Amino acid sequence: MSPLTALTYVLPHRALSSLARALAYSTNVSTKQWLIDTVTRKFGVDLSEAAESDPTAYPTFNAFFTRALKPGARVPDPDPRTLLMPADGRISQCGDIVPDGSGDGRIFQAKGQSFTAAELLGDAVAARPFADGVYATVYLSPRDYHRVHMPWTGTLRETVHVPGRLFSVGTDAVASVPRLFARNERLVCHFDTDFGPMASVMVGALLVSGVETVWSGVEIPAYGDRITRKDYRGKGIVLERFAEMARFNYGSTVIVLLPKGVARLAPELRAETPVRLGQELGRLS
Repeated sequence: MSPLTALTYVLPHRALSSLARALAYSTNVSTKQWLIDTVTRKFGVDLSEAAESDPTAYPTFNAFFTRALKPGARVPDPDPRTLLMPADGRISQCGDIVPDGSGDGRIFQAKGQSFTAAELLGDAVAARPFADGVYATVYLSPRDYHRVHMPWTGTLRETVHVPGRLFSVGTDAVASVPRLFARNERLVCHFDTDFGPMASVMVGALLVSGVETVWSGVEIPAYGDRITRKDYRGKGIVLERFAEMARFNYGSTVIVLLPKGVARLAPELRAETPVRLGQELGRLS
């Protein structure tokens, strides 16, 4: 564990994220432009594919960070049986959710680290369909497009805001912080599809803890101190394959869970693989 990761155990996570949020939404021209120029230069952000390519045109750093892309900058895989990658970024891990003998499926985080689907979703019953399914964890870096899209057409059933910490989700933290993704504050989005349930989990992180959805707006913050559920059954909220689902106000990680036998993940996907929104995540079995 690096000294920086060790330090995050004692840092005031939410206070730091609140401060970062205030900076991200600042309309002070000097402040927002310094942030935009610094991130663009340090991380090599490609503004040529943004709907607004002028870095001075964004009113706030968050507007830049959640920028839309030009039409056609990302396109869905043309095979209609392909489940789509939900975001730009890189694969943190992906593979089988492994039954552990207790009825819970375990999700691999990094060497020596894992957590259960029940811990991630905050609900043992909701986790059961995924106990021996598959998952993909996608990390969005500061250079990436920060909107998350639908892998497959689904009807929103429920969201679950699970309170927690806000550890970094960088490589060292993922390798050394036990159950990291099941400890960080997150928004679990449950969908019903024509193949059964599908879950997309928006995981917050240190300085990157804002989440908003296309159906309800800002969900995090406010930070939670208890699990909060919103029932959308009967509301008719249907999101099509490749449609925008949510965005990170600052970035982080999205985890997609699929039930057993639904799909085979694309064979080229493995840890650290760079990915782009719309490419093949998997194919229906």
